[in-house]
Amino acid sequence: MKAIVIKPVAHYISRQIRKQAATAIEDQESIFQSLIKKGSQTAFGKDHQLSKVKTHDDFCQKVPIRDYEGLKSYFDQVKDGAADILWPGKPRYLAKTSGTTSGIKYIPITDASISNHIHTARNALLNLTSIRKDTTIFNGKMIFLSGSPTLSKVGGINTGRLSGIVNHEIPAWVKGNQLPSYETNCIEEWESKLEAVVKETHDQDLRVISGIPPWVQMYFEKLISYTGKATIKDIFPNLSLFVYGGVNYEPYRNSIESLIGERIDTLETYPASEGFIAYQDRLKNDGLLLNTRSGILFEFVPADQIFEENPERFTLAEVELSKDYAIIINSNAGLWGYNLGDTVRFTSLDPYKIVVSGRIKHFISAFGEHVIAKEVEAAISIIGQKHKLRVNEFTVAPMVNPSDQSLPYHEWIIEFQEKPADLTQISRELDEVMTHQNIYYQDLIAGNILRPLEINAVTKGTFQRYMESLGKLGGQNKVPRLSNDRKIADLLLES
Repeated sequence: MKAIVIKPVAHYISRQIRKQAATAIEDQESIFQSLIKKGSQTAFGKDHQLSKVKTHDDFCQKVPIRDYEGLKSYFDQVKDGAADILWPGKPRYLAKTSGTTSGIKYIPITDASISNHIHTARNALLNLTSIRKDTTIFNGKMIFLSGSPTLSKVGGINTGRLSGIVNHEIPAWVKGNQLPSYETNCIEEWESKLEAVVKETHDQDLRVISGIPPWVQMYFEKLISYTGKATIKDIFPNLSLFVYGGVNYEPYRNSIESLIGERIDTLETYPASEGFIAYQDRLKNDGLLLNTRSGILFEFVPADQIFEENPERFTLAEVELSKDYAIIINSNAGLWGYNLGDTVRFTSLDPYKIVVSGRIKHFISAFGEHVIAKEVEAAISIIGQKHKLRVNEFTVAPMVNPSDQSLPYHEWIIEFQEKPADLTQISRELDEVMTHQNIYYQDLIAGNILRPLEINAVTKGTFQRYMESLGKLGGQNKVPRLSNDRKIADLLLES
C-alpha cells in the first residue's frame, strides 16, 4: 500500500530535480542574496561588513577562506549558547565531529539548514526510486547503520553526531520501515551494537541498507556467520538498494557483491556535518548532482592555490571540467568562506556534477609526486576487479628511509579478505596503473628517485583494531586513504 502512495510523489520529486538542475546558476545567485541579507544581522556579519556586500567580488574582499580553526572563535560563542553569532538566533542542533587540530568540532545545524540534510536525503532516495520504476522498497524494511541518536546538551543546544541527529528528524512515513530499533541504535560500543543489529534484523524483510561500505561489509559478514547462510540474498531476498556516502565504493565492490551474492543498485551521496553537498541522480553513476538549491552557496578554489594568501575564488558559473577544486561553502547554517577540506572535480557542467577527488590534507607528496586519494582508489579498484580481489581496507604512506638503505617507496598497507598468491605481480600492476595516472610519480620512478610501490598485506582485523584503539570503531568513521607521513601507517602496523 505504501508503495502505491509514494509512487506519484517520487515522480514529482524526480521532475523537480530535473528542473532545479537547469536553474543552478540563478538559484546560486538567489541564495547568495538571501545569505547576505540574513548574515548581515549577525555578529559575524557586522564584523565582516556584510551589509556592504553587493557582489561576489565584494564578498571575497570581506570574507576570507577559513577552516574550522579559523572560525573557531565564532563557533565557540555558538557552543557557549550565545545567539545571533553566525546565523540569526541559536542553532537547533550542534553536530559533533572530530578530525581537526583543535579536537572536536561543533557544527551548527539551524532551523533553516535542517531541511538541507533531511529533504536532500529524501529527494535523492525518491528520485532514484522513480528512475528504477520500483517503489516496492517502501513495503519492506530499511536499515540505517549510523551513530547513536543519544543527544547531550552543549550551551543549551541538543548535540550529537550527524547520523544520530538525523534519526530524530526522520519523517513519520519512513519510521515504520526503519531498522534497527531506537534502543539498539543507542548502543555506543560498535561490536556490541553490531551483534544486536544482527539479532534484530536477520529475519526481517530488508530491502534497503544505508551505511559506509566498510561497516556494511562487517555487518554482512556477521549476518552470514550468525545465520549460516551462503549469501546475503539468501537472508534478504528482496534487498535491492545500497545507499552509501563518505567513502569510495569501488575498492569494496568485489567484497560486498560477493557477500550479497549478486550486484544490486547503489545510491551514492555526499553528506557532511556542514551540509548535504551532492547525490547520485541517475542509475549509472557518472558523477553526483551538486545540491544547488538547498541553502548553500558554493565557491571553488583551484586545488593548487588553496594554501595561497589570496587564491582565486570561482562561482559555479566559472568552473571548468576535469580540474581539481577545493570546495568552499557559505550556508544558512552560518558557515562563511568555510573550507570543507575536500577537493572535487566536475564531470559535467549541464547539469553540474562532481566527483570527490580527495582531501586537501590527505595526499602524498614526500618527493613532489602529489598523489591524491582518487588515484589510489582508482588503481586498487582496477587491479581488484581484474584479479577478483576482495579488499577490506587499505591506506598508503611514504617509506622515506627504508631500513635496508634502498630507494624510498610508497607502502600500500592492504587488508585482503583472502591474501593473493602472487603479491609481487599485484604490486607491479598497481604501480603500472599509478604511473599511468600520475606523471610526477612516473617521473620519480623513471628517474630512480623512488622505487616501485610495495604491498604490506596485514592480517584480517588490523584496521578494525586500529580504529578501536582510537575509539572510532563504527558509525561514519573511516581510515584516510593516504597521508604524507607515517603516523597512521606505523600505528596500523602496531595493531
